[in-house]
Amino acid sequence: MATGSQEQAPAAPITRYAYKPSLIGRASEFELREEGLSWRIAGRTGLWPYASLAAIRLSYRPVSMQARRFRADIENGAGARVSILSTSWQTAALMAPQDEAYRNFLCELHRRMKEAGSRAGLTAGLRPAIYWVAVTLVTLVMLAIAGLLIMAVGQHQWMAALSLVGFAALFGWQVGGFIRRNRPRSYGFDDLPRTLLP
Repeated sequence: MATGSQEQAPAAPITRYAYKPSLIGRASEFELREEGLSWRIAGRTGLWPYASLAAIRLSYRPVSMQARRFRADIENGAGARVSILSTSWQTAALMAPQDEAYRNFLCELHRRMKEAGSRAGLTAGLRPAIYWVAVTLVTLVMLAIAGLLIMAVGQHQWMAALSLVGFAALFGWQVGGFIRRNRPRSYGFDDLPRTLLP
């Protein structure tokens, strides 16, 4: 009597990502395993099944040392949260981007979550209340600059006016980019927001 053997499908390869959130201390390490998202942060560890992940928020978080810095906040059903950054501290003066590794890890995480039937809430940008406070502050600053510019032109202070125009252009470029990228919105597993991935 012959017996048939069932072939097991090969396990999905483990996808890894690590970054140093500060100069002192160990790197935060993440792995996408067959069982779920495994993480090790500051001596703590966890393994969250993909279907148990409740929310992901992607955002753009530049700092003075690195203008191209992105962040993913991942929350499980129990309310625990971990954060993944796209940059890693190298030296006291260098925060290195890890664009490709970060992007590949997040795309693979979303793919595995979809495959597991996840119902996680996928949001992009800042929380709405924080976003509108930021928009209000930026608007007030721009109005103040416009008022100073009108006064400078009215008093024929051309150098002051030119300086204000330069400051307004730089401020609008830097802060305007932050506001534009971090507009609150939802997205789908197959439609990750490109402006929030390096």
